[in-house]
Amino acid sequence: CLSVVPKVLPEVLLEVSHPVNLSHTFYGIMFDAGSTGTRIHIYTFIQKDPVELPVLDNEMYHAVKPGLSAYKDKPEEGGNTIRALLKVAKKTVPEVEWKQTPVVLKATAGLRLLPEEKANALLDEVREVFDESPFFVPNNSVSIMNGTNEGVLAWVTVNFLTGHLYAKTRKTVGILDLGGGSTQITFLPKSKVNVKLNSTDKFREDWTFGGITYKVSGIPDGYAGYKLCYYEVMRVVKGIVHQPFEVKGSSIFYAFSYYFDRAVESGLIDGSRGGMVEVRDFKKRAKEVCNKMTKYRPISPFLCMDMTYITCLLKEGFGFKDNTMLQLAKKVNNVETSWALGATFDHFNNLNIH
Repeated sequence: CLSVVPKVLPEVLLEVSHPVNLSHTFYGIMFDAGSTGTRIHIYTFIQKDPVELPVLDNEMYHAVKPGLSAYKDKPEEGGNTIRALLKVAKKTVPEVEWKQTPVVLKATAGLRLLPEEKANALLDEVREVFDESPFFVPNNSVSIMNGTNEGVLAWVTVNFLTGHLYAKTRKTVGILDLGGGSTQITFLPKSKVNVKLNSTDKFREDWTFGGITYKVSGIPDGYAGYKLCYYEVMRVVKGIVHQPFEVKGSSIFYAFSYYFDRAVESGLIDGSRGGMVEVRDFKKRAKEVCNKMTKYRPISPFLCMDMTYITCLLKEGFGFKDNTMLQLAKKVNNVETSWALGATFDHFNNLNIH
């Protein structure tokens, strides 16, 4: 899904700091049920004074694999993964605060791609687990989130953590998110654009996802490598996305999820620090990975595929220039770069928690 931020930005009433003389602490629990794993984000907020805005103090993060969609035929087992993560929440949130602490789960591409009845069975199981828990369960606490909201809320998270949401200049950064079943690019538009990109996967042999088995094979004989891989990806990516002029300007884009993970795996950046890279750096490293061959096969075929896909998506799909700078980050101010914090803000606003 390709998404852009609407003209009316969500109201965000929190800021990061390390306050003293604390008067009240409260918590929020957000589950990110993605296609490759389920993650729990437990946020601690501090209210120093009733007339002042609360601040974000810290985040506890934990993840399990595989994602809920892997349990489409065994929803009870999927529910058990949520129970296990709720044990982390019980250890993090003081018992006296359990009844006041909202717990929310939002599922993304993994469940979006399942048949409706299987997705609903998993969501119903999660609802039962939530109802058994000692935490506060808001209305519509378990749902599937569309790709547009996923992109917008990730944008809110990153711009909040980098200080751009409450800066007087109103200058913001764009975000690039690449998950197991969908991808988002989100930025503050200078022109009204509304485009969508359906996610695609490329894999060898048989691969089942969302109830469908895909049969995909490479070249059995002859040279493969970067060029042919790039050509195959380009057939899927090029020409199906409107390329907004904003991506060709001077906007800063933060890239995370698989952009970060594959950059680390390929040695492009250090996993403990992240870093700033150019789009051409992905291209150069993709060539190096793909062209390390054992006879006719890359030594790391899946990494070759992923790095080539990222390169082609950035250049041919989104239209980034080779010298466009990308900030690769897993965390900002020690908080995960994902839509989860933005979604927590949204729920607190709806619950009138300020």
